[in-house]
Amino acid sequence: MQEHSFWSSWAHFLHRWGLSEPAATLLEAAGPLPVLLAQVLYVAQPFGGGQQPGSQWQALAEMLEDGEQRRVFAQFLREEGSS
Repeated sequence: MQEHSFWSSWAHFLHRWGLSEPAATLLEAAGPLPVLLAQVLYVAQPFGGGQQPGSQWQALAEMLEDGEQRRVFAQFLREEGSS
């Protein structure tokens, strides 16, 4: 999947700022909040230059909308943090 190509850079950013564990926890336990955030990203895309299919913002919004992808990314964050 193309959105997985961004996961390493997202994980690196979150690890650098010490946000990987809080982000993983939010992705797993925030209920409908990630889906609402995805909708905000979709609405903001025309203003932020993220309209191109396959953009990082598009991939982030798609990941936030998909419960399974959120769970897998949270696991990915934790695995990257432990290595």
